[in-house]
Amino acid sequence: MATSGARTFVWHVFPSMPTCRVYCTPAYQDGHLFVLGGCSRAGLPLGTAELLDVASHKWLSLPPLPTPRAGAAAIALGKQVLVIGGMDAGQSPLASVEAYHTDEGRWELRAALTQPAMGISALERGGRQGKLPVTAFEVFDVEMQNWTRYPSVPSRRAFASCAMAEGSFFSLGGLQQPGPHNFYSRPHFVNTVEMFDSEQGAWTKLPRSLRMREKRADFVTGYLGGRVMAVGGLGNQPCPLGSVEGFSLAKRKWEVLPSMPTARCSCSSLQAGQQLFVIGGVAQGPSGAVEALCLRDGV
Repeated sequence: MATSGARTFVWHVFPSMPTCRVYCTPAYQDGHLFVLGGCSRAGLPLGTAELLDVASHKWLSLPPLPTPRAGAAAIALGKQVLVIGGMDAGQSPLASVEAYHTDEGRWELRAALTQPAMGISALERGGRQGKLPVTAFEVFDVEMQNWTRYPSVPSRRAFASCAMAEGSFFSLGGLQQPGPHNFYSRPHFVNTVEMFDSEQGAWTKLPRSLRMREKRADFVTGYLGGRVMAVGGLGNQPCPLGSVEGFSLAKRKWEVLPSMPTARCSCSSLQAGQQLFVIGGVAQGPSGAVEALCLRDGV
């Protein structure tokens, strides 16, 4: 029997991207999904820029980015889409910033970052220094123009995913790696759930009964319909996961949700209103799939 969560959500499948890729950068503006750059099958950064009209389900090719890049950040501001940083063909971080004028159909170079950066986003996701996971948790105040360091993430994990929900910050899953002096333990996938309460300024590691149903890493997260989402990724299976689960904040439990039409890991994602877009990634190779998890009409 379907759970209430499964009945609440539905997947919308859009036409595949003309260019299959991974580590691409999405942006959303007025019913249009921009997909910029990324990494090709050959592992090289792309300058490809494509636009999906969400209503008509039609793709349009745009002028290519002046600088091919993967793992960049992007944001839509007015009639411009800014693309920031990323990785170049030499696997070095970029400082360049480029703006696409949606009304004129052209790119313009902007002032560069003061420091080259790749893998950046609006949310700090922790990450790794070299091959070691990092537990630092820092927040930038846009108005005050300063950084605040908060208590570190309790457990050291790579490829964890993060989401904000009603004043709390969730750190989910990931690949737990052994410490530098533990030679007998191997990296392993985990279903850990840790929550930072912004009012109390403290982390809580949720008990085993509230951990994710599946151990996973390198997956998509979001907050939709009162639930923190965990979508796809890598687990103990030999292929990417297609399973989806949601943590209901009201019920304090994980629920099984409709599976992804295309199982993938390493996806790009973007939330626009009540739609969580899951873009590209890796299936059996770089994928062109574009799918959105949505609330059903009338819910």
